[in-house]
Amino acid sequence: MAQVLEFKLPDLGEGLTEAEIVRWLVQVGDVVAVDQPVVEVETAKASVEVPCPYGGVVTARYGEEGTELPVGAPLLTVAVGEPEAEPESGSGNVLVGYGTSGAPGRRRRVRPAAPVRGARVNGAAPAPAASAPAVTRAAAPGGPVPVISPLVRRLAREGGLDLRGLAGSGPDGLILRADVERALRAAPARDGARPAGAAAVPAPGTAEVRGQSAAEVRVPLKGIRGAVADKLSRSRREIPDATCWVDADATELMRARAAMNAAGGPKISLLALLARVCTAALARFPELNSSVDTEAREVVQHPYVHLGFAAQTDRGLVVPVVRDAHARGAESLTAEFARLTEAARAGTLTPGELTGGTFTLNNYGVFGVDGSTPIVNHPEAAMLGVGRIVPKPWVHEGELAVRQVVQLSLTFDHRVCDGGTAGGFLRYVADCVEQPAVLLRTL
Repeated sequence: MAQVLEFKLPDLGEGLTEAEIVRWLVQVGDVVAVDQPVVEVETAKASVEVPCPYGGVVTARYGEEGTELPVGAPLLTVAVGEPEAEPESGSGNVLVGYGTSGAPGRRRRVRPAAPVRGARVNGAAPAPAASAPAVTRAAAPGGPVPVISPLVRRLAREGGLDLRGLAGSGPDGLILRADVERALRAAPARDGARPAGAAAVPAPGTAEVRGQSAAEVRVPLKGIRGAVADKLSRSRREIPDATCWVDADATELMRARAAMNAAGGPKISLLALLARVCTAALARFPELNSSVDTEAREVVQHPYVHLGFAAQTDRGLVVPVVRDAHARGAESLTAEFARLTEAARAGTLTPGELTGGTFTLNNYGVFGVDGSTPIVNHPEAAMLGVGRIVPKPWVHEGELAVRQVVQLSLTFDHRVCDGGTAGGFLRYVADCVEQPAVLLRTL
């Protein structure tokens, strides 16, 4: 007789509370090793292969492909060892950045000759245990056959859209969520179908437009929007934030970058130079590289800088994290920003690459705006915002000149420091932007 351990869907980070089963990687009766990936799931931000912390024989799977499960719901059960022996606990690395729970959620005994073929979860029967994984594909006009994400497939189904007639903009013609949303906006509802999220019947307050009923559109706060809403709401509830800002002459910084790139070798990004400035400033003002332990009523200053940066994708805004940014030079930072940005757009960021940040750099200048007062990325204590760099009149060396000017803003948790510290940090950043040689003091 063997012990059967239940493996539950782990916390996938970024405040996400559910994930959808994309593809089972094992079947009932398969022998799995410790930390072997057993299922591919998709959250609102990334596709992740989930490793099982136990080694043994798979006795049951919970949920069909396309089923959405909450964090903590059973994924599968594994028959492990003999009942007298302690079960193999594995390395504890269910996902990068997340450990397994100290004790399994449930233990029971099964007969080896009669492996469990399925079980009920909350009264609902799961998929047949021995069924082979099914991957839905749709033929894209004039191109290869792309694999369709369950989330995209469901969005199309709810909007009455036939994916067979839609050309995807992703790699090899892959149909992305943005393709479906664009098609739904462009085409009127057919055969009574309505765009995903729209009210089924006219709600109170419906207006008459040219003789037709225009219903209110209701968009569920779920997936990425729900996760962002929850996190930002928590930040506003818990963090007494304040913002200070300053204009800076970035002309010399732009010239320094041009000189670096003209010297040969890998190109250096502007974001990497700003990140290097941030890490130097945080070394001088460590109060801003911290978080607040509300239960202990302590400010925890971190000895490392895990630098988050805002990246806009088809899935929405995500904040990948560059680990140990304080120990990286401009070339290393440039390469890591590029790698994480590409992974964010492809939806392949791991939970470990989306969590654990200690400070965030937000370059909202790419949207063509000058300034912003962003909400602090909880549980961090501060965020540096960078606006667009544009030619403006500026007094330089006593004379009016046209210079490359940028607005810098710092939103910070007033519990970790006062305005003098925040102002000192921002002034140092501005000095480095205006005179990059200032950085030489900290190299």
